[in-house]
Amino acid sequence: MSVLDDLNPEQRRAAEHLEGPLLIFAGAGSGKTRVLTYRIAHLVHERGVAPDAILAVTFTNKAANEMKERIQTLIGQNARDVWAGTFHSMAARMLRQFGSHIGIQPNFSIFDTADQRALIKECLSVLDVGEGWQPITVHDTISNAKNELITPDAFRRHAKTPFDRVIARAYALYEERLAANNALDFDDLIMRAVELLQTEDEAREHYQQRFQYVLVDEYQDINHAQYRLVSTIAAAHRNICVVGDDDQSIYGWRGANVQIILDFEKDYPDAAVVKLEQNYRSTQKILDCAYTVVENNQGRAAKKLWTDNPPGDNVICYQAVDEQEEASFIANTVRQLATERRRPWSDFAVLYRTNAQSRVIEEAFLTLSIPYRIVGGLRFYDRREIKDAIAYLKVILNPHDGLSLRRIINTPPRGIGARTLTALDQFAAEHSISLFEAVCRASEIEDLARPESVTMLANTMLSLIERAERLDVTQLTKAMLDESGYLLALAEAGTADAATRRENLQELISVTQKFGQGRGGADLTSFLEHVSLLSDIDALEDDAKAVALMTLHSAKGLEFPVAFIAGMEERLFPHERSVNDGGLEEERRLCYVGMTRAQHNLFLTYAFRRTIFGQTQNSTASRFLAELPSEFVDHRAEITALKMSAPPAEGGDETFGGPKLDLVKILSRQRDRSATAAASARAASDAVAAILPEPPKFKAGTKVRHPKFGAGIVITQQGSGKDAIVTVAFKQAGIKKLSLEYANLERIDKSA
Repeated sequence: MSVLDDLNPEQRRAAEHLEGPLLIFAGAGSGKTRVLTYRIAHLVHERGVAPDAILAVTFTNKAANEMKERIQTLIGQNARDVWAGTFHSMAARMLRQFGSHIGIQPNFSIFDTADQRALIKECLSVLDVGEGWQPITVHDTISNAKNELITPDAFRRHAKTPFDRVIARAYALYEERLAANNALDFDDLIMRAVELLQTEDEAREHYQQRFQYVLVDEYQDINHAQYRLVSTIAAAHRNICVVGDDDQSIYGWRGANVQIILDFEKDYPDAAVVKLEQNYRSTQKILDCAYTVVENNQGRAAKKLWTDNPPGDNVICYQAVDEQEEASFIANTVRQLATERRRPWSDFAVLYRTNAQSRVIEEAFLTLSIPYRIVGGLRFYDRREIKDAIAYLKVILNPHDGLSLRRIINTPPRGIGARTLTALDQFAAEHSISLFEAVCRASEIEDLARPESVTMLANTMLSLIERAERLDVTQLTKAMLDESGYLLALAEAGTADAATRRENLQELISVTQKFGQGRGGADLTSFLEHVSLLSDIDALEDDAKAVALMTLHSAKGLEFPVAFIAGMEERLFPHERSVNDGGLEEERRLCYVGMTRAQHNLFLTYAFRRTIFGQTQNSTASRFLAELPSEFVDHRAEITALKMSAPPAEGGDETFGGPKLDLVKILSRQRDRSATAAASARAASDAVAAILPEPPKFKAGTKVRHPKFGAGIVITQQGSGKDAIVTVAFKQAGIKKLSLEYANLERIDKSA
């Protein structure tokens, strides 16, 4: 028996490939994570490769943790020796080990996005470049330069426009300020790791010789710097395996270059190529609809997903009068499917192109008392009190982090105002020392207001720094919150807001405890690195009892039994900015990604008229809707005489490519919201009625595993949803009838 016996032929071919470069085109829902983890298990168990000779990198902590858990299930405790993590965590680990060779102290801070923009704002103020310069614009330009490995000097040499020359000055000062804070930003982690490998023979040879096998997930999303990083590490053995899908490359706006995966065979002419085209997630009709959209792109590798799943229901396309009716239709459909088909709230996701679309959907959900969660909203780690606590911990780890010290120097209030801070800054500049050193030498500064407060802060921080190596991160955080006076100040405030903030800080203690589980306690460095590199999707709870609301970009890598894509209109999706910038193919890929998140049912909605960003205007149906196969789409609309076609030319009386609409009737309905709500409820009922009963989750003959009874084969399933009863013949325990809701059966198949 081989560990690979559970794989389909193409999955197995990819997992068995041993020597030389390998490109795996893995379509949506085709089991790419399964292939990666089984390939690692095969290398260790059946090929005798040492686990610590394997490097596996991906983009999110969620994906990395899933990979680690699956590897551990397959190879046991050896999984701990496999380097499996995100690009940024891998680079940070390398820099903490060898960064001193290029002038990086191992206790460096990692500045998050808010820190970076605050520092850039400070740089712009120092440079006195005038009004109109937005930190976000400068930050994005510098980030793009770092993704291309362009240094400040190189940027300055090629600056031709006044805009570029200002950016060059800001970039240079920004790097100086980062160095003064002993800090790196996200892009630095990759850029400086590449610099390390290019300039330091010892580091390069260490990692090239150590990692005999390099596996890269989501290869379609890497940028030039990440490409240089992994290709350099893999250069010695050339056993590089990349997994990705050019049809799911949707991050060009942040530096991802889809051409890198398309050029893999040029980089490695001897590469083996495997295509995973069997989908285990969606129905065939959903896959066919998604394919007919993405196949219109010119720059893509030829492939088409297929599935053994049932054909399923038609995709439902609904046209509303406006965004309120659209939201009402979505909310009513969710409620009816949850009630009549007994679907849990977590089965549903509503996807949209821009965050601004969520407000009206939230209002509709609140009206019907539907629980929901916003993915990508205010994160736990973005709350003020949590950022304050993290800033304290950053200063304990890296006293040179002046940005974090400025955040907490008067938090809670200590009477350290702007005058005192200015005096401290002047003393630091005069003596060429850090702000923290100036705080510790407050007694030497003449005419310093409230020197005793500054000295008290210095003594508190020095005491915490002295104990940092002896305490785990939970103990240290508790000590910091107590000794800084932060918790006491909130308790004395006595307000509801202060009570909530105290609760959040207590939750931070729980976070540190959870992080330390299985590690024998967690050190401060690893915890702060973990927090700094978290993404929105990492915070998504798999078992949350609520409908997920998120942008299409946030939905990448997720799946839901029922998915809605709202706002399928020209200028919104595809987005006007992307179309004007030549990004139509990426918008089409984004549509493909959104559609393939749906497992059983997919709803596409759009409105005749929409108010967004304070402007109300008539809309035109998205060109992507005109690309759908008519035989697999069920069109529904409250506005009659609808005729689907390609988007009409600008101007004219036709809307959605159909005849002129009865605007008097539409505007009348807009004034009567109760009539609109009733109409959308009726439309939701019709849409739900068109959906076939949910097919059995486990067909007869499906191999399954039960946590207590072990492996077995399904005989029958009766009922659906929470009422489903499944009969299973177990090898050891015999025939059992189990409630599907509580049985916790795991399918033994070839899916992800």
